[in-house]
Amino acid sequence: MNKVLREKIQEAFSSVLPITVIVLIASIIFVPMSAGIIVMFLVGAALLIVGMGFFTLGADMAMMPMGEGIGAEITKGRKVFVALGISFLMGLIITIAEPDLMVLALQLKDALDEKGQTIWALIITVGLGVGLFMVIAVLRVILGVPLRFLLLFFYAVTFALAFYMVSNGNTAFVPVSFDSGGVTTGPITVPFMLAMCVGVASLRSDKGAQSDSFGFVALCSIGPIMAVMILGVALQIVDVPAEALDEASITAIAGYTDRDVVRAFIEEFPSTIMDVGKALGAILVFFFVFQLVTRRYHKQQLLRILVGFVYTFIGLVVFLTGVEVGFIPVGSLFGSELGASPLISWLPFESKWLLIPLAMVIGYFIVAAEPAVHVLNKQVEDVSQGAITQKIMFRTLAIGMSLALGIAMARILFSISILYILVPAYAFALILTFIVPPIFTGVAFDAGGVCSGPMTSTFLLPFAIGACVSAGHMEDAFGIVAMVAMTPLVVVQFLGLIYRKQFARVEAVETGVSAEDVVVFEEAYFYG
Repeated sequence: MNKVLREKIQEAFSSVLPITVIVLIASIIFVPMSAGIIVMFLVGAALLIVGMGFFTLGADMAMMPMGEGIGAEITKGRKVFVALGISFLMGLIITIAEPDLMVLALQLKDALDEKGQTIWALIITVGLGVGLFMVIAVLRVILGVPLRFLLLFFYAVTFALAFYMVSNGNTAFVPVSFDSGGVTTGPITVPFMLAMCVGVASLRSDKGAQSDSFGFVALCSIGPIMAVMILGVALQIVDVPAEALDEASITAIAGYTDRDVVRAFIEEFPSTIMDVGKALGAILVFFFVFQLVTRRYHKQQLLRILVGFVYTFIGLVVFLTGVEVGFIPVGSLFGSELGASPLISWLPFESKWLLIPLAMVIGYFIVAAEPAVHVLNKQVEDVSQGAITQKIMFRTLAIGMSLALGIAMARILFSISILYILVPAYAFALILTFIVPPIFTGVAFDAGGVCSGPMTSTFLLPFAIGACVSAGHMEDAFGIVAMVAMTPLVVVQFLGLIYRKQFARVEAVETGVSAEDVVVFEEAYFYG
């Protein structure tokens, strides 16, 4: 076990190192940082590496086998309504317990207070949205309904709601709604959903079962968007102020000594332990009830899952503490200082234009630091039997993340309405669903939710808020999570176009199709 853990930590080191080096180089050239902030950032990066190592090992040992087992068990019998009820309850519980959702909800505290509501109004609303669409996701796999038709229908309804909100003056709440769809699919929910989808699909023996091994995250990302839009319409929320890290806070951090840095991390650990404990505790209680009813797992399997839970708990506490304390000040400082032009005397142009290329470089490398991305990539490689390797998926998602951050910064600098970007992008992505092999549709829309994890909410969101402070229009602060969730839908499906013939030929060989009939088979496989 120690050997496996060391390997996981080494993998995490290679994932986190590039983004750490880039931020440090950028801090030297463009945004000089004090020793206190650099130390906090480096300690945070070290915690990210250790935390991600523990988390990925824990996900392999506990979350994945548990999710697959529950997915297979609830659809094994003929009690469909019981299965759907359990699915709804699971979606609600694991979403309410997701730490990323709490981060977003706290950003909206002032807007909700003005309407006489607490942040729990948003959290419960999002949880109900995920629970409802978890039911729809399970039904889709059981009935074998093509994912593309459901995505087309629900996104049409979503954008109709968005245009209705804009026409009624709720423009500021639209980006928040799309952001909520991304933050709900974090490091706790994603491994569970991915594994559960594989478990449900494993009970089907038809050709489409492999393609249906993905799609839970895709559908469960739509539910919160629609639910939060309905909440915004009901409460008539038109102003959504984003909280930026003020200059006084940054100045205080800049003067930190080594002792202050240690104290900051120690003070953050208890609240993170509470958040992660509630999240994993809810899943653990549900799992024990499931085990008492079904007796699915043997004693040795249970022991392995419990040990995996401990690793997952340690990993998430360490990881989230590192991100929360070590990365938020850096993200906010980068965004605000680069956006405050002119800043750098030797540049022949205003420094704010550096936001776009720098954000694209950060985006390319930061995706490897998202813990849930590793879980998705491994599952894609397993389900595709090695046809799509983890390395290919990483590069594809890195390109998508890079494009997302470049578009997000351009939107902030030019104050572009988010719908002008999301509507054509989603329309194009939905058209691609009718062209690429079905498995890539599920992977692409799942990847959109997976990429928008804790690194997005605790580093990139402050980065965007800082840029908005300097640009002078805080209404554009929200929406970066939506951008991150959008671009994988296109780039992963483009990967499907590249691999389409390879998939068809592999399938043809497995089914015994003769060489002269491969072209005909490709058309049937692709369009049928």
